[in-house]
Amino acid sequence: MWYAIEGFDGPDVLEHRIKARPDHVARLEALRDAGRLLLAGPCPAIDAEDPGPAGYSGSIVIAEFASIEDARAWADADPYVAAGVYHKVEVRPFRRTLP
Repeated sequence: MWYAIEGFDGPDVLEHRIKARPDHVARLEALRDAGRLLLAGPCPAIDAEDPGPAGYSGSIVIAEFASIEDARAWADADPYVAAGVYHKVEVRPFRRTLP
């Protein structure tokens, strides 16, 4: 089943996000390479493609896992969690309808 994973950035974490990004992206690429990633990306903190020093308010990942427990375990192991970037992570089932 698909699961939506939404991480919410804490305040003043842009430097931590930048440092942890390569490991974070590597995990996403592994999901993609396994055919289990629908989409992933950050949410700019301001209405701009490149938010600069304003940074990001969080990220959204929609990926396939065997269970919600597996999705939560994957989310809990995210380098952004370990680096203190995310202050909260939500995992919800997602039903793909379109496209």
